[in-house]
Parts: sequence; structure tokens; C-alpha cells
Amino acid sequence: MVKLLAIDMDGTLLSDKKHIAEEQKRAIKEAINAGVHVVLCTGRTLKGVIPLYEELALEDRKGYAIVNNGCAIHNTEDWSIVDCEMLPKEELEYLYSFSEEFEEVNFTLFDDDNYLCIGKPNKYTEMDGAFVFTKVKEVSMEEILNGEYKIYKTMYVGEPSKIDEIQEKYGEKLCEKYNGIRSQVSIYETMPYNADKSSALKRLAERLGIDREEVMAIGDGNNDVEMLKYAGVSVAMGNSTEDALKAAKFVTDTNENDGVAKAIDKYILGK
Repeated sequence: MVKLLAIDMDGTLLSDKKHIAEEQKRAIKEAINAGVHVVLCTGRTLKGVIPLYEELALEDRKGYAIVNNGCAIHNTEDWSIVDCEMLPKEELEYLYSFSEEFEEVNFTLFDDDNYLCIGKPNKYTEMDGAFVFTKVKEVSMEEILNGEYKIYKTMYVGEPSKIDEIQEKYGEKLCEKYNGIRSQVSIYETMPYNADKSSALKRLAERLGIDREEVMAIGDGNNDVEMLKYAGVSVAMGNSTEDALKAAKFVTDTNENDGVAKAIDKYILGK
């Protein structure tokens, strides 16, 4: 019996136009009424999640949100931090150094409230910020090192071919110290070594006294792979990456065709 349901957002719960279909809302509400804890588990910052919780009418319930690809767990009653992993300030300059030879690539950083960019945001960064309801804030590296920002994760954002180059040239080196992942064609993310969606989901399940076999996860991307491997009931979207499809036990329909609702109906509600 599923007691905890983790749902990715972009490419999973959300349509390609970043909309939540009514059928998805219906299924989530029925799962909650059946006693299931529903948590949105996303690479987005907290600011990019709160409007969706409000749309789903989940923000006034005693629940949780997993953001920044598992770097932070928030209580949805007051959005306070329950658990988190952060990047030490002294390592941020080191991470920045990998982007310096690529003029077209932005080095971006995230705390609870801000989407920060070293230098002028490029079109890919601006587009990503718009997707997550956040205005990108241009800052200097000096401000990051001298400021009060508590950074969860960083990203290299730019033309896909340039992100290919960063991944091919530095991906292995980055992964020696950090959790590095190609989350989108124009984005390569770096997080604390032990931070990912699965580690956060595991900690949340333990907090709630829920066994791994009672956890269900739905996702579509490479940053969902570990979460899908962890969950007792793992469901990949029909539009998933190859790695996500391999990691999941089951496959549902696409994000454009109510795949989340169909998975909930089948594996939780028994319809």
C-alpha cells in the first residue's frame, strides 16, 4: 500500500506549457483523501514551487516539499526548512572556475529565495527563470563570497553544445566531489555530493515512519533516476529520458496526456 507519493514537476505533473491539468488535480486530491502523503519533488527553487502548491490547494495542509533536487525539504505550513544540504562557500569559487573558459555559459546559484547569476543572464538562463516564476538576479562572485547567501546548488546554463563541452571535459572531475547531473539539454547541475531526490525522499519517509516499499515516485528526467530506483513503486512518464525509463518498474502516459493521474489511479486508487 502506497503511503507516500513523490511527484516530479517539469515534464511530469506539468504540461509542456507548465500547466496542471484538471485530471491531474483530481487524482492528487483523491490520493490525499485516501490518506497518502503527496510531496512535490523537484529541481526548482522554493519560489518556483509555492505557486503550484497554491494551485493544488496543498499549501495549507501539513505536508512537505522537496526542492533544489533534494537539497532542501520544506514544511508547507510555513515553508520552514526541515532538512537541507548546502554547498560550502569556500567551494563556490572552485565550481565557478569550470565555467570561466565558456563565455556563453552562465554560472548560476540558488538559495531559498534567489536565482543568482554571475554576470549578465543569457537567454537560456532567462528562460529557465521564467519557467520557475523567478526573476534572475545578476550578481558578482564577490557578492556571493561576501554576502549572506546560503547556496544549495549551482548550475552551468547555456547553449546545449557548450553544456556538452563542459560535461565531457569536466563532468567526471566534478562528480568526484559533487553530485553532478545533466538535468536539461541546456543545464548541468552540481549539488552537495550526498544530495539528490532519493536521499531527501528517504529522509522524509523515515521522518514519517514510512517504509521504502510504501513509497511511490513518478518522474521523467535524469535527475529523477535515483528517486525512481529508491521507491518501492516507481513510475516513469511516457515522455521520460532513456535513463529514467530504465530506472522505473512501470511506465505511464505522457505529461501531455494525464500520465500522473493514470499512474495514481492504477497504483494507488486501484481504478
